[in-house]
Amino acid sequence: MSFNPIMKRIAILGCSGAGKSTLARALSRRLELPLAHLDALHWLAGWVERDRAEFRRRLADVVAGDRWIIDGNYIHTLDLSLPRADTILVINRSRLHCLWRVTWRWATHIGRTRADMGEGCPEKIDWAFAWYIWTYQRRVAPRRDAAIAAHGAHAQIHHLTGDRQIRRFLEGVDTSAASGLGTKAEPSVETGPSSPQEARVGAVDAGAAPLCG
Repeated sequence: MSFNPIMKRIAILGCSGAGKSTLARALSRRLELPLAHLDALHWLAGWVERDRAEFRRRLADVVAGDRWIIDGNYIHTLDLSLPRADTILVINRSRLHCLWRVTWRWATHIGRTRADMGEGCPEKIDWAFAWYIWTYQRRVAPRRDAAIAAHGAHAQIHHLTGDRQIRRFLEGVDTSAASGLGTKAEPSVETGPSSPQEARVGAVDAGAAPLCG
């Protein structure tokens, strides 16, 4: 497995609480790529879901651009983003790690709305969302992987597990990739210990999988 010599359009997928948004922000800064959080496109104030057709239209406008990072894997949108992506990053974390992370995020953002969430949507967690995380690998991941096979087989696909592996991936990214010049050699694959990092809470809908970030 080797890096795509040009990383201009990156889709980041994974369960809520896996660290998608954290990685997306780091890559956005390093590669100077515009960053779109799907939750910010999906949710209206008061945790009201945007009309699906309008949501897809807004995402289509983002995807039409030549350079972007998209944080989030609402299943019904992957047919839009993955065909255009040149790089797909899948963050694989245990469900206990993801539950711990979203709980920590909620505790540190009570009453506040995160930058990667729609305006007027203060941080929250409930049993439905916890159940979504607990069953993600069984109920959502197979459909995510099928979408990758159907729409993203052309892209470079990297599965990242553990903080050390993610850090090594970031260290291996050459900032010249932002101008299409390339990347450094790929870091070795290893599983590292978990650590508190900001992630993302999304919609609790098996058909609209929120992406952890």
